[in-house]
Amino acid sequence: MATSDYGFMIVIMLIAIFMASNTSADPDLLQDVCVADLSSGVKLNGFPCKSNISADDFFYAGLAKPTRTNNTLGVDISRATVHQMNGLNTLGVSMSRSDYAPGGVNPPHLHPRATEIVFVLEGELDVGFLTTDNKLFSKTIKKGEIFTFPRGLVHLQINNGKVPATTIGSFNSQLPGSLRVSNALFTSSPSVEDAVLTKAFQIGTKQVEDIKSRLAPKKLNH
Repeated sequence: MATSDYGFMIVIMLIAIFMASNTSADPDLLQDVCVADLSSGVKLNGFPCKSNISADDFFYAGLAKPTRTNNTLGVDISRATVHQMNGLNTLGVSMSRSDYAPGGVNPPHLHPRATEIVFVLEGELDVGFLTTDNKLFSKTIKKGEIFTFPRGLVHLQINNGKVPATTIGSFNSQLPGSLRVSNALFTSSPSVEDAVLTKAFQIGTKQVEDIKSRLAPKKLNH
């Protein structure tokens, strides 16, 4: 084989390796397992590994039962990320369970570190995501059906049916993160300047303050 052919093969191999390394949300693991030590003070991209591990580190029952949906949005989300299931550390996967009351809404939000795929366990949902050119892709999904939300794109779900709905979500990240657009803009700390919000949404300062008060976390009475 000519030297130029060897060079071409090396370039192709390097491109393939580069592409493979960029298709997953989390980096590839370098060992069989690395159970997260959440108590460690070490700062790194992920969590350090703890030495004493057991089968319980790879088990979690928190998605087994429905949760309460008697809140303002009519939805409750249970997560199974590395925080709840330490054995997920470095494995690049996690899950969630979402329970919806009739009329329940999971407001526009995004996951900065993962693509999400949802499977409908019960009921049906209207779902959709927005691209960067403001195009909406939406669909009604029913029991047994799935829908995908690309990584980093704003998406939403609403139960327009008359019965409760439940979905299971899967993510290609141990800690996908979730940023709810309305809360990020109106309840951030420090606050986004009112001048920015009034111009961005073409509303008055009074309306901005009203939205902030409505979205502010409710204080519990002790």
